[in-house]
Amino acid sequence: MQRLLTAIALAAASITAPALAADFGVSISVGEPGFYGQLDVGNYGRPTLINTRPVTITRDRHGGAREPVYLRVPADHSRNWKRYCSQYDACGRPVYFVRDDWYSNVYAPRYREDHRDRRDEHDNRGDRHDDHDRNDRDGRDDHDRGGR
Repeated sequence: MQRLLTAIALAAASITAPALAADFGVSISVGEPGFYGQLDVGNYGRPTLINTRPVTITRDRHGGAREPVYLRVPADHSRNWKRYCSQYDACGRPVYFVRDDWYSNVYAPRYREDHRDRRDEHDNRGDRHDDHDRNDRDGRDDHDRGGR
């Protein structure tokens, strides 16, 4: 009986452990060092590219020309683009790969500067999560009383 209970407990733990691990996530935004994805290069000057001609994996089935996209991807992804293009929703599009040094030294600093005011506005709204359940009468959190 003891072995059966142990086996059931181990089976339950092995099923729930991956689900719990999947709940943890990290979000990286445009302008941050670890960001990979599409860049809007409109007002950021001419990017330094890995290839001077765009890479296209499959032709558009409708025959229409599609606008090229500028992407920052890991080196392995650009070298093996056929394998990774679907992760960027870019298999049928002409793609220019931007160089990491251009992204890090030109695009990202300027992007952060251009969008800093929006982040500051969001952070200073006065309704931040850490203040949402403050009881103004006595200064204690509702959590201190078990919530309401």
